[in-house]
Amino acid sequence: MNDHRISRRSFLTAAGMAGAAAALTACGGAASSAASSVASSEAAQSVELIVFAAASLTETLNAIGESYTAEHPEVTFRFNFDSSGTLKTQIQEGADCDLFISAGQKQMNQLDITASADVNKDGLDFVDADSRVNLLENKVVLCVPEGSDKGIDSFDALAEHLKAQDILFCMGNSDVPVGQYTQKILAYYQLDETALAAAGVITYGSNVKEVTTQVTEGSVDAGVVYCTDAYSAGLTPVDEATKEMCGQVIYPAAVLKAAPNAETAKEFLAYLQTDKAMTVFEGVGFSAV
Repeated sequence: MNDHRISRRSFLTAAGMAGAAAALTACGGAASSAASSVASSEAAQSVELIVFAAASLTETLNAIGESYTAEHPEVTFRFNFDSSGTLKTQIQEGADCDLFISAGQKQMNQLDITASADVNKDGLDFVDADSRVNLLENKVVLCVPEGSDKGIDSFDALAEHLKAQDILFCMGNSDVPVGQYTQKILAYYQLDETALAAAGVITYGSNVKEVTTQVTEGSVDAGVVYCTDAYSAGLTPVDEATKEMCGQVIYPAAVLKAAPNAETAKEFLAYLQTDKAMTVFEGVGFSAV
């Protein structure tokens, strides 16, 4: 008899081998899938936070960013430091940004739909108004080069020299918050900025760092900067502007509506308001609002 039947033992052996192979394949697939899932999860947790901040925050935010990354290794930073006016324009033109920290309310208001239409004239809606906070206060100060013999030891003295047109004075551009605060100081002393600039008495910087550099290098006789920039540059201010002269210098901060990493940005903004971060800010002259 030509027996094509498979014995029970042969069948069980073959079935066992097939089952084992299938099990190994399944285990290998599961392990591969699990590894892939872990890698994907780790990648998803890794965040590069994009922070646009006023130039006067350069040193402090770099230091705070390093501390934050040490505590949260999954978060790294891409900082963009410049004048608040330049940063506002970049955001308006579509640059990726998670968190915006301005050196003045005007630039933030120009991006905030909840702000007055007198300021936000274009009806721009970039800011998550619920996240917006007044983060810091700074001071506007008058600085002169080390060893200056011009006798500029106060804003009153600066005003007299500007009237006499016998010095070269540096201030920020009109689209830069420090320049806008300086314009208020000139108006306080009833000085004509346009006439002084035409007479060659005033020169400008595109941000506060440029003004600070010109004073430090001695290419001008005096300049108006923030006390934090004076500190970072090793300059000793000769006078501090009062609220009557230029108002309060408030730094607002907000997460943007189109932020690529909104939740992480909100967490970092909350961290910036902690005592630990505020200690760094206060170390260079900032204060909490």
